[in-house]
Amino acid sequence: MLEVGKIRKGMPLLIDDDLYVVIDTNKHSTGRGDGIIRSKMKSIKTGYVREFKFKSSEKVEDVVLEMKHVQYLYNDENLYYFMDLETYEQYSLEKDFVGDAIYFLQENMELDLQFHENKAIAIQLPNSVVLTVVDTAPNYKGDTASGSTKPAVCDSGLKVNVPFFVENGQKIRIDTRTGEYIERA
Repeated sequence: MLEVGKIRKGMPLLIDDDLYVVIDTNKHSTGRGDGIIRSKMKSIKTGYVREFKFKSSEKVEDVVLEMKHVQYLYNDENLYYFMDLETYEQYSLEKDFVGDAIYFLQENMELDLQFHENKAIAIQLPNSVVLTVVDTAPNYKGDTASGSTKPAVCDSGLKVNVPFFVENGQKIRIDTRTGEYIERA
């Protein structure tokens, strides 16, 4: 059991026999008595976001997740296949589950999957990946790297804003947490 005052963003919690991940939490103090903790949490089962209100004296059940180091193999239509690098067991995850991570996945890429009771619940990507620019406006003489950007499409289908000096065919590093350009690779 965990005191609600220790709830942090990204923590997995078990509430009413449903697994939730904390999206946001705020503490509100009252003039007297217990303070109130308001938390937004996303259900792993349904994907719905709910808001919970707790008294600061309440406790919630925290969850221990198992991490497995895996390698992304390939995808076919709606299924994405991963292989555990220790046991060589393969996992297939649906496209809806993978979500926006599809823009960062590359064949043979190593990453982590979070499991709860032998069921995959989240994908942990590396902080950055290298993608190739396949479509962007040409570079014109006089364009400088003064903070201005232009749209570009990467080989994975990700649309990102890049500096003017980036051209088609160049490899760029992308932050997987924000989806933003970091640098040329």
